[in-house]
Order: sequence, then C-alpha cells, then structure tokens
Amino acid sequence: MDAFVARSLDEIRFWSRIMKEHSFFLGLGFRAEDTQLITEANQFHTIFEDIERRSHEFNIDTDPHTIKEFNTEVQNAATHIWAFKRMVLGLILQCKLPGQTNFPLLVDHISREANYFRNRLEELNSGKLEPLPDAIIDENVFFLKIMADHAKFIGHLLDPSERKLVEQAREFSNDFDTLMFQAIDLSHMRPQSQTVPLLSQFVDENRVSVKSLRDFKKTARDLIDECRIKSIIHPLLADHVFREAERFLFILDMFDQSLSGVKVNKKEIMH
Repeated sequence: MDAFVARSLDEIRFWSRIMKEHSFFLGLGFRAEDTQLITEANQFHTIFEDIERRSHEFNIDTDPHTIKEFNTEVQNAATHIWAFKRMVLGLILQCKLPGQTNFPLLVDHISREANYFRNRLEELNSGKLEPLPDAIIDENVFFLKIMADHAKFIGHLLDPSERKLVEQAREFSNDFDTLMFQAIDLSHMRPQSQTVPLLSQFVDENRVSVKSLRDFKKTARDLIDECRIKSIIHPLLADHVFREAERFLFILDMFDQSLSGVKVNKKEIMH
C-alpha cells in the first residue's frame, strides 16, 4: 500500500466534504441582498462537491504522481476558499454586513480549518510531515481550539430556554479552553517536554474529554434530528461538528498506537 496515496485520499475525502459544508453554512448566514457573496459561496460548494466526488474515483493503487497533481489542485482550491473566508471575516468585523448571522469566530474557525487542509496537502506533496512528537502537540493545539469553538457555537445556537444544554455546552467550552492552554504550555516547553511519558499522558487526558464532547454532540445531533430540542442549529451543522470530533478521536488513537511502539526506543515517526 502506498502510504502517501492513502493519506492524501483520506485527508481530501474528509476535508473536501467539510469545505463543501462550510460554503453551505456561510450561504445560510448571508443576507438576501448579499447576492455576490452567496454566489461565491455556492461556487465553492460546487468546487468541493466535485473534488469530494473525484476523490472517491481514486484508490490506494492509483499512481502517486496522479495523486500529487490532485493534491496540488485541491490545495489551490483550499487556498482560495481560505482567502474568501478571511475576506468575509474582514467585512463582518468592519460592520459592512449588518444583520448577517455568521459569527466572526465561526468564520475565523472555518478559515483555520481551510488553512490546516492546504498546509497538510503541501506537507504530503513535499514529503515533509512533522516528526511524531511535534505532530502530537501541534495537532492537539489545533483540534482542542476547534473543539472549544464548537462548544461555544452550540451554546449560542441553542435556544436560551434550553438552560441545561446551554450550561453543558459552557462547561465543555471551559474544559477545552483549559486543555488548549495546557497544550500551548507543552508546546512552549519544546523540545524538553517531548518525552514519551508526558506525551502519552497528554494524549490520554485529551482523549477522555474529546470522547465526552463527541457523545454530547451525538446526543444533540439526534435530538435536533428528532425535533426534541429548541435551537437554530441546522441538522447538517450538528452532524458536521460530530464528525470533526470523531476525526480528532481517530487522530488521538493513531498517536497512542505510535507512542506505544516507542515506549522502549523513542524515535521520530512520521505521523
């Protein structure tokens, strides 16, 4: 199996769907008169829907050179949607879209994910993936912030009368803010902090909290699907944030397996 091909297709299949859905959510939040922005969002939806479809036409036996070219094309698309999101954020923060309903933090959040996606494709094409100890810290800093943001969005999009769920979302927000700052502290202590015992504990502790948040998101998604709670959360958004928590758990599990293999002889492993 070609690891480069498998990893590239996995990243593109997951993140192209995420980018497609970001385009849809942005479009929902624009005002009716923002026709140009709505058109651009729809164009990005079409682009990433096509990328997602084409990614499933390849398999692990596809020529790596073909995948490298595909990665370059997708990276270009991710760079363009990143620039679009940053432009929209600028308009919102300059109060040029009064009445639109995309939170500034949400637009910043989805631009960070686009940047993560394009950087990952560049790393794959250049063959310069981070060594395991750096990857563990950097991936956690990124995803813990993403999870903290999700908790904040859920809390703000639930109806205020859903007091118990709003409080739970706030607790998750505080928990993940704390974990994120712990991760940043560990990052600042590099390279001395990159011992197997510290990294292993770091991964284990984060996994416990991510599992709890994943379960909360799954419950919220199901309740929204069944129209059992009051909110303005689109059912697709509820599923979207659930899938991202699942993605983070998958990555944490991979890190745990890699660390288990270096308990005796710590060495740099490409994640």
